[in-house]
Amino acid sequence: MSLFATGVTVLSVGGEDIHGMTANAFTSVSLDPPSVLCSVAHSAVMYKAITSAGHFGVSIMGAGQEGLARFFADKKRPLGPGQFTGVDWVPGPRTGAPLLNGALAWLECEVSAAHGIGDHTVFIGDVVGASRGDGQDGLLFFGGAFHRADAPSR
Repeated sequence: MSLFATGVTVLSVGGEDIHGMTANAFTSVSLDPPSVLCSVAHSAVMYKAITSAGHFGVSIMGAGQEGLARFFADKKRPLGPGQFTGVDWVPGPRTGAPLLNGALAWLECEVSAAHGIGDHTVFIGDVVGASRGDGQDGLLFFGGAFHRADAPSR
């Protein structure tokens, strides 16, 4: 699967189980109504957070945010509120999920379905809020490394 290029997101949940996690197992499911999916390991802290909260936020990472993507992928980072200390974020207006400033776009999602498959659960989220940032170039993951995706010239 390292030969399949993916975008990079940071999933987040606010409230009592505040948590963030870098994820590239994320995609659009439907445009009408808007919905997305993310796949989370049962062993991940995010699994419990999404299951408990019933919602999640998504920050779609820009090319200049590799450091944040690496931070939220690091299993040695602090858990709980401490992982957001020094991180520029705002609570989502619908879910309270931390949305990372500087991202290309943000989504807030309510879980509408969850499907356990092997050691992961695929969460389907109905998009209840969305906004777009000012950035243009995306962050990709391919071949075990981060890469820049330049926006097409218009």
